[in-house]
Amino acid sequence: MATSTPHQENLTSSNASYASTFTQGHLALPPAKKYAVLTCMDARIDPAAAFGISLGDAHVIRNAGASARDALRSLIISQQLLGTQEILLVKHTGCGMLTFKDEDAVGLVKKNLGEGGIKAVQQGFREEFLTFPDLENAVRSDVEWLNQNKGIPDGLVVSGWVYEVETGKVRRVI
Repeated sequence: MATSTPHQENLTSSNASYASTFTQGHLALPPAKKYAVLTCMDARIDPAAAFGISLGDAHVIRNAGASARDALRSLIISQQLLGTQEILLVKHTGCGMLTFKDEDAVGLVKKNLGEGGIKAVQQGFREEFLTFPDLENAVRSDVEWLNQNKGIPDGLVVSGWVYEVETGKVRRVI
């Protein structure tokens, strides 16, 4: 039998408390407000609180650096199968993806996991960790990439934002 970690115990006890008063099981599968938010997986971002998203309102897609390329599969499912009509792409200040380059990450994987780790990276995403050196340019680039991508319908509203982890404020870039 697997041992339980403190994080697993927290998950089950916190969930028991949450489930004891849960009343939202009736919500429909498609998001009620028909939009998707793509943001970073950074633990300092609480998308529901920071962006005013109530349960059932929107899809929230998170990955390292709020990468549009990494999220494309989820964004297509969000629109084509579940009817979203807008994408809000939100990167943030102090993002880890600003602090290293692809080759740095590849080197670290090789050092820590050896050739097997490198093969997994090559099979999964061709050694492209999708880092970026400039935050606002990365926002613009991802929005433009989505607007030009054939998997995203013409005319779909896509906007780009920066969330400031220091202040909790957002500002529009594009």
